[in-house]
Amino acid sequence: MKLTTRRLVRGALIAALYAVLCMAFFSISYGDVQFRISEALTVLPLLMPEAIPGLLVGCLLSNLLGGYGVMDIVFGSLATLFASVATYFLRKLPAWIAVLPVVLVNALVVGYFTLHLAAGLPFWPSALSVGLGEAVVVYALGLPLYYALKKFLPDRFLH
Repeated sequence: MKLTTRRLVRGALIAALYAVLCMAFFSISYGDVQFRISEALTVLPLLMPEAIPGLLVGCLLSNLLGGYGVMDIVFGSLATLFASVATYFLRKLPAWIAVLPVVLVNALVVGYFTLHLAAGLPFWPSALSVGLGEAVVVYALGLPLYYALKKFLPDRFLH
């Protein structure tokens, strides 16, 4: 990926939007049951590789403010990075399959490191709760966002 001003700005906008959405919906973005509206943006690596660092930075900023401490800052952000990279590499598959790593990685990593280890909650209920929240947001909000962007943005704007 060639770094251009356009890509740098898009990555920064994605980071800012992710963080703003987490803060705007703070009460449902953090906690035992999470519906991070900002996770709808995790479909963007299907369209533009600069979304990967944007999502990482946005998640990192959000986790710094979120209250679960160092475990969430480190492992929650790494989960977003890994899921974003996996989504990008799966972009040739149908979108509903390509975004599956977002749901699975976050369920396991956030469920284990953030909710189980840091907050002392049982692992499997935590993982299922995070996975359910991710699935709802990614499939109900993220995929429609993906299809709308793919339809309405010119090809020169994407990839």
